[in-house]
Amino acid sequence: MSRSNAEILREYGPFPSVDHVHGVTYDGENVWFASGDKLNALDPASGKMLRSIDVAAHAGTAFDGEHLYQLAEDRIQKIDPKTGRVVATIPAPGGGGDSGLTWAEGTLWVGQYRDRKIHQVDPATGAILRTIESNRFVTGVTWVDGELWHGTWEGDESELRHVDPRTGEVLESIEMPAGAGVSGLESDGRDQFFCGGGKSGKVRAVRRPRRGSAKGGDSKRRADSKSK
Repeated sequence: MSRSNAEILREYGPFPSVDHVHGVTYDGENVWFASGDKLNALDPASGKMLRSIDVAAHAGTAFDGEHLYQLAEDRIQKIDPKTGRVVATIPAPGGGGDSGLTWAEGTLWVGQYRDRKIHQVDPATGAILRTIESNRFVTGVTWVDGELWHGTWEGDESELRHVDPRTGEVLESIEMPAGAGVSGLESDGRDQFFCGGGKSGKVRAVRRPRRGSAKGGDSKRRADSKSK
């Protein structure tokens, strides 16, 4: 397993009326982050918050190219980002112990924090299709270029971990600075991760390790023929 120290490219926030950043996702243009009772759109170029949707937003956030998905207690809400309306709801696999959320291969991937698991879930029914075991608490979850990554945060230590999606074996670890916890995780499909910063009220951009043959592009877009 390779280890490296995180290179933080930029910090966003803290933001007015935001005490805690939970889930994070990226729609190809804006970063969305959950802050308890709102979903907030952030322009990563200017660092400005553009708008908010009033919706329960307690943990992970995802985007499938058209809709946002948001963990709220024991359910996953499907949200129209144009209107802010919740158009569907499915049960969350952890029954309220869920954390990270991302979209890939036409399905949702849901982290279970204390149970140290990642579930692949049918977005229409909530049925669990596959489960991956971790040996650390799971916070955010993301896929990029066929790689599964998850955040972990225990005490004052936090990492981004690249894991084998079949076995859960840790292939690569990026260690965050002390006190810079990861509460949510999403890739921009290229060379950086967006990380929720928990009680700091911040979102951090972290450099993704370079790949010798990488040409950029988001595997989630290619796999689903959608824009993530």
